[in-house]
Amino acid sequence: MSHGFFQSEAATTILKNVSRSFYLSLRLLPEGMRDGASLGYLLARSSDTIADTASVSVADRITLLDDYERSVQNGEPFIAPDFLLTACTDAEKVLLEKAPGIFSWLQQMDAPVQELVREVLHTIISGQKLDLQRFGNASAAQHMELKDDAELLDYCYRVAGCVGEFWTKLGFYSEGPNFSREPLAVMMPWAKHFGQALQLVNILRDLPEDLRAGRFYLPHTSSVSIGEDMLVQHRRWLQQARHLLADGILYSDALRGRKLRAATVLPALLADETIDKLVSATWQQLEQRVKVPRSTVFRCLAEAMLF
Repeated sequence: MSHGFFQSEAATTILKNVSRSFYLSLRLLPEGMRDGASLGYLLARSSDTIADTASVSVADRITLLDDYERSVQNGEPFIAPDFLLTACTDAEKVLLEKAPGIFSWLQQMDAPVQELVREVLHTIISGQKLDLQRFGNASAAQHMELKDDAELLDYCYRVAGCVGEFWTKLGFYSEGPNFSREPLAVMMPWAKHFGQALQLVNILRDLPEDLRAGRFYLPHTSSVSIGEDMLVQHRRWLQQARHLLADGILYSDALRGRKLRAATVLPALLADETIDKLVSATWQQLEQRVKVPRSTVFRCLAEAMLF
């Protein structure tokens, strides 16, 4: 396995710029897991950039995601077209421009780690494409919605629940019996629910923004009036997120090693803080976007180290 890359520019600068909170978790991981998890995140964050660049047409984004997945699966560098780079933020542009180095890093990984990375990227990209097909043409004048609870939970699995499973398989591969007190069969369902919970919290936090754009992620809400009536559905799903997140705590508690537990439980602690804020928020506060302050992030980090 390639070592030392985490200390390089690609891992320190790029990872920190595209996700400060997840970067904290990656820093705490055992060395054997760190490269695979960091690489998987960089690749997924790149595909997410392609999927979310709204100024590029939906059809072009789906085509680019197909091209990107072929590159991941075949080990060929992805060269982002100029029209995509121009539409990205500065941090995203740097990430995409570094794609050849990131793909080279993938080729240097142990074969089982490469397989795990490719497996999780396949599932993530399937969720990103499905999201574009469902909501890519939504607008304030043209509402699109998921048809039932199963579709929402499936989407949360494809873009996040599968990441929990990847994290678990990577941990058992790199750390062996030092990874967890529980066997793989017990950890995998917890891992899936953990990831689903984190994605669900993101969706519930971003709900007003999505509604304004005609994206109704919560099933059967396109006919619900915006405001207090929507809050009823919002709170129902907050309860579901809290229920799923409880498995994330069980998952974290089963891990061996203080830093590994800290790295894993930190996102759960931050999600729990976010749920608390969302539960007590008025619709007006939701519209202003609920955020966990930096002071809370550092408090959660301290709690994670003692978990």
